Amino acid sequence: MDLGIKNKIALVTASSKGLGKATAKILSEEGCKVIINGRNDNTLKEVAEEISSITKNEVFYKSANLSEQSEVESLVEFVIKTFGTIHILVTNSGGPKPGNFNDINSNDWYDGFDNTVMSVYTLIKKSLPYMKNQQWGRIVNITSISVKQPLDGLLLSNSLRMSVIGLAKSLSNEFSQYNILINNVCPGYIATDRLLELAEKQSKEKNISKDEVIESFGKFNSMKRIGTPEELASAIAFLCSEKASYITGISLPVDGGRYQGY
Repeated sequence: MDLGIKNKIALVTASSKGLGKATAKILSEEGCKVIINGRNDNTLKEVAEEISSITKNEVFYKSANLSEQSEVESLVEFVIKTFGTIHILVTNSGGPKPGNFNDINSNDWYDGFDNTVMSVYTLIKKSLPYMKNQQWGRIVNITSISVKQPLDGLLLSNSLRMSVIGLAKSLSNEFSQYNILINNVCPGYIATDRLLELAEKQSKEKNISKDEVIESFGKFNSMKRIGTPEELASAIAFLCSEKASYITGISLPVDGGRYQGY
């Protein structure tokens, strides 16, 4: 299927590994001019070259700390300076600190808010004028299934990611008239470094092996396995495409049936 996004300018944040990297790869495969982001230039250069060698399309990169608003602004400014506009924005960031209520202090809340909420706000605010001017845009926020069903040991994620959902839903109503579609994807247990971090924590708490914890994660969903970054990336690519032209304001679980609500 041709998704109709060849030569579109796509920025994918936190994309040097995991979900962001898989998303950048599939968008590059679809012919987008992709800009990846992370904190380390050397790592980004290696990832850009790796993806480019597979897709045969040049991949660009720009380092930025998503917790620093000035760096987030500079990231979008780099995209505009390089390409003149932006068509596709996929927001992603490292999840906030795991833990239960007594594990989290006030600084963790502030840090989590800056990284999880303010980074998304700033990325969207800086990108929307260009999307509005060209009457075309796709914004997809990578959140978590925790916005549908709270997850044990992820108090900050359960709390802060709801703000991203509220922002996206509000903006989808306001900007759909300009053919700017704004959606969220809500990954469940997917094989990423974040999952390994959570498994390590639960391993110590429950006094079982990390492999046993990871195996248990798969038992929570109807497919009885954890997902892959590529499975999430495929859903994101569709939402970024011309084929998703009548879809906006949704929060799509990609979780193997983990969420049991209607």
